[in-house]
Amino acid sequence: VQLQASGGGSVQAGDSLRISCAASGRTFNQYTVGWFRQAPGNEREFVSAIRFGSGGRTYYAGSVKGRFTIFGDNAKTTTYLQMNSLKPEDTAVYSCAVTRAPLSGIYDHNNYYSWGQGTQVTVSS
Repeated sequence: VQLQASGGGSVQAGDSLRISCAASGRTFNQYTVGWFRQAPGNEREFVSAIRFGSGGRTYYAGSVKGRFTIFGDNAKTTTYLQMNSLKPEDTAVYSCAVTRAPLSGIYDHNNYYSWGQGTQVTVSS
């Protein structure tokens, strides 16, 4: 499966933004789709994941829980990350990828593959 992330941009603190991850070649059935972000000088960190193979259960990093929502379309070809109440510390390149790792492995970017080109999110104060 090939992935393409899009929808990033520059916003003010407190604003909302929705980024998307589109699949080509196949659907997300039986995959977990994860969003990760990387700010300059920082390691890639887990943001959120949705397990289509487990009824669409969702998972979030503590830093975004309650502000971000991950969901997929009915066709399971696009996954979205709705980001509300954005903060300057959310500034990063956001990338999506897939995995078939068990639940314990979905937080580790090393278990993911088919990384899409990231999309830049910049939040200014």
